[in-house]
Amino acid sequence: MRFLRLGDHGAERPHLRDTDGTVYDLSGVTDDIDPAFFAADGVARARAALQAGELPVATGWQDLRVGAPVARPAAIVCIGQNYAAHAAESGAEPPEHPIVFFKHPNTLVGPDDDVLLPPGAQRADWEVELAVVIGRRARYLSSPADALDHIAGFAVSNDVSEREYQLDVSGGQWSKGKSSETFNPFGPELVTPDEVDHRALRLRSSVNGSPRQDSTTADMIFGVEHLIWHLSQFMVLDPGDIINTGTPQGVALSGRFPYLADEDTMELTIDGLGTQRQRVRRVVLAG
Repeated sequence: MRFLRLGDHGAERPHLRDTDGTVYDLSGVTDDIDPAFFAADGVARARAALQAGELPVATGWQDLRVGAPVARPAAIVCIGQNYAAHAAESGAEPPEHPIVFFKHPNTLVGPDDDVLLPPGAQRADWEVELAVVIGRRARYLSSPADALDHIAGFAVSNDVSEREYQLDVSGGQWSKGKSSETFNPFGPELVTPDEVDHRALRLRSSVNGSPRQDSTTADMIFGVEHLIWHLSQFMVLDPGDIINTGTPQGVALSGRFPYLADEDTMELTIDGLGTQRQRVRRVVLAG
């Protein structure tokens, strides 16, 4: 199954896409696809309603804006330098343990919404990433093998980063460079684990039609299961929490490409999960 939230910003409604491509209205099962939905076993309830033929077919959905497929996560947990080639282009050795930082949850926007550059920002960067959404509370898991039971689904995530904020004025951590408004386009869909093999997904990004990143999740240093197990030793992962699992090589930080500029267009794809596109716009303050 594939979950979508469709409609104007702040007024999105829950939908479900079946394997045959049919889109259904999920409003009879839940008001939204949010932490409460996952905590109340919403994925299983949606599946049961679909199998019972209780979901009405959606009409006019093609004309609606696509929002982030998860609403109001309590946390966006991010993993840094989780592909060896990306660590190398960043001038770092592959980490011995997962590098963890956070994005503010209000960075989350739809997959095709504009990305806003802060006034004066000159080093904004793209990062295509596999995102994992937690479906069941993960607390002190015994082993990575336990992690799969705690996954609601996977999605495309763009961990937009402002490198000056991240590295030069960070004070030693990265979240300043990750948390500007609109800095986490997400979606278009949340895809349940039975639909994809998350261990071998191709990730790609481009800017203005020019290729940037092209890799596979098989090149991760720390795989999805390990990350969830590891994080659960240090924090409780709640339903609806999002984990951005790291980005491969091919970002502007490498020095091989220019940083993002006003009116640039980013396109990011993960096979089996969909494509997102954003126009870059610089914030201009009045007065």
